[in-house]
Amino acid sequence: MILAKNTATDTVTAVNSWWSNPDTRAWLVEKPLKILLIILIALVLHWLSRRLIDKLARKAQSSNGSRPPLLRNVRKPKSKQQAQLRSLDETHEKRRISRIKTLAGVARSAVAIVIWVWAAMTILAEIGVNVAPLIASAGVVGVAIGFGAQSLIKDFLSGIFMLLEDQYGIGDTIDLGNGVFGDVEDITLRITTVRDMDGALWYVRNGEILHVANHSDGYAIARIEVPISLSNDIDDAQAVIAASAARAADEEAVSGLILEAPNMLGVSSVEPDYATVRIVTKTLPGAQWQVQRFIQGEIWEDMQKNDINTPYPHGKGIPNYDDAE
Repeated sequence: MILAKNTATDTVTAVNSWWSNPDTRAWLVEKPLKILLIILIALVLHWLSRRLIDKLARKAQSSNGSRPPLLRNVRKPKSKQQAQLRSLDETHEKRRISRIKTLAGVARSAVAIVIWVWAAMTILAEIGVNVAPLIASAGVVGVAIGFGAQSLIKDFLSGIFMLLEDQYGIGDTIDLGNGVFGDVEDITLRITTVRDMDGALWYVRNGEILHVANHSDGYAIARIEVPISLSNDIDDAQAVIAASAARAADEEAVSGLILEAPNMLGVSSVEPDYATVRIVTKTLPGAQWQVQRFIQGEIWEDMQKNDINTPYPHGKGIPNYDDAE
């Protein structure tokens, strides 16, 4: 009986001694509570950051997008122009909203990585793991990965800046200056997809895009250059071409695409056997080629009707034998 009592007393004493040990309290109470607190802080920070980013994104989406100034200054637009401008505004608005959503997603991912990496490092430090070598190793690994994946990182950073600056969007006609010219079909942070005029689909890494010409931003210029024979009276030729372009611009086929009346710039170049007359008109984005083709056809017909000769009316190097007789 006495032996059992002594054993129970020893057990209680051992338990009290174990519980009174600071290491026991630290591992069973203090450290779990601190780890739980770190996780709770990380969860709250993650939730608050996502909520803040979503709120800013919704606010940016709800703000009214502005029409490019040169389009906004069009006075008394025709019904077709109004429809085209409304369509253009809707396209710009959709592109703006898509860009905001993409950037918001990137921001949420970046914030989440920062928060949870901090939480993981803090928890490891709390349980006694020396995080300094881990940070140093992570730095070395990061440098190695950076060297190995620098092109990938370059693509992503270029894609982010492209979205921030709104250089181009889906549906825009762009020229990348490296033989790729066409309509943008898709944009990601790494790749821009372009469909050229022959139907080929180009996958271009954003990091490889050093310069880009956007033919669908704000407005476009239809440039018509008409070669004429040096035997023509230049004033008469310019008058016929200007009048023809003005009439063509009022035709229903293109009137809704033209923002300003055609402007005769005059002779743009003179060669040994012909001169070139240039006329330009401002159009809706992407409509310059349609307007250019239509006006050129009308000018060609009017030149024939008014006996305005082209440089080689009988073919290059072929004389007019009828006049020789």
